[in-house]
Amino acid sequence: MLSDIYDFIGIGIGPFNLSLAALTEDMADLNSIFFEETSKMEWHPGMLIEGTNLQVPFLADLVTFADPTSPFSYLNYLHKHKRLYPFFFYHNMEVPRHEYNDYLQWAAGQIDRLHFGKRVVDVWDEEDHYKVRVLDLDAEETEEYLTKHIVMATGSEPLILENMHGFPHKDVLHTSRYLYEKEALLKADHITIVGSGQSAAEIFYDLLEERENKEFLLTWLTRSEGIFQLESAKLGQEFFSPDYVNYFHQLPFKKRNQALETLEPLRNGIDYETLNGIYELLYHYSIGGKDPKVTIQPLVEVNNIERDKEAYNLSCRQWQAEKDFNYHTEKVILATGYKPHIPDWFMKRYKNKVEWEDELMFNVSRHYELVFKKERANRFYVVTNIEHSHGTAATNLGLSVQRNMEIINHLTGEKRFDTDGPFVFQQFE
Repeated sequence: MLSDIYDFIGIGIGPFNLSLAALTEDMADLNSIFFEETSKMEWHPGMLIEGTNLQVPFLADLVTFADPTSPFSYLNYLHKHKRLYPFFFYHNMEVPRHEYNDYLQWAAGQIDRLHFGKRVVDVWDEEDHYKVRVLDLDAEETEEYLTKHIVMATGSEPLILENMHGFPHKDVLHTSRYLYEKEALLKADHITIVGSGQSAAEIFYDLLEERENKEFLLTWLTRSEGIFQLESAKLGQEFFSPDYVNYFHQLPFKKRNQALETLEPLRNGIDYETLNGIYELLYHYSIGGKDPKVTIQPLVEVNNIERDKEAYNLSCRQWQAEKDFNYHTEKVILATGYKPHIPDWFMKRYKNKVEWEDELMFNVSRHYELVFKKERANRFYVVTNIEHSHGTAATNLGLSVQRNMEIINHLTGEKRFDTDGPFVFQQFE
């Protein structure tokens, strides 16, 4: 393994690095390999709720924005599975989540350079390359590889407040585990969802549909000022464009943070179909003066969870009215979002070598390269923890291909993809 020096090694295999692998599959002059600790390609398996769709059109696949003729496109996936006509009659630009996951697995199955069940446990500098240590989780043996460059896409992990840890998963769980624990949840008399956003709404809707044949109480508590719709106007969507990334990246750090707050309705609202579906069910459940047995309360922050015999006590505060209260429930689903997953080895090896804009927010160049205190020829690219540096590009699937085109161009020093704009009607500068 140490006899070869790869041009780059990809750490993590989610949609972002899978796109990079697909775009470089036919580049014979780029020698690369990718490692992922999970046993197979799966995209948010705990949230693959039947009937839910992506919030972006099918063009935001692994390759189309770079090469619509690529064999890894979503349309080719449909063609190979004889689903073009069903999708044509489906009349929907958005991809069902189950099908998106199947598409990713189909694409991953065609690329030999992807290695699952392999955890990267260390990366360190050598003279003119990086050395990468990998643990084979099945064989329980370590392997070492050499590479000129690194592309780290280690994704995110559930964000759970410190005082909400340590409870049984079947009772207090993050949304990422929803489908794994759903069967146990449905046996409860009272389920409470804490948090906001699309995931909270989808789980509330899914449980509300289950109420047709069950009698449990259902509560939704969110700190947000309201249950608001995702801003989906066409001009608003242009903020998810390379043009806006160019503008955003050159702003001072403080201005970037302010811009992220302004764009909150574009980034974290709930889609119309989900909100409309919830309301229609509530309306039908209340016909004839029936109690739908539902509580929906915004403006509430949950500050603590404590075990109370066979149930749980939530310490709550209606922050606008400044009133504290306790709330009892049997099960709790935490829709508290995600935080970037930064590996321990990174902090051990590189914390003092890279520039930081703020605590846990490293300095990232426009081309997604970590900025080191001392210049180096061997580059370290990141597509994790870049919201503060690239804004709307950080987690948006529609911009993932653009990110990889820029990384490939920068890594090779060649313009292998045309990344020049403008791409949208608005001007941001």
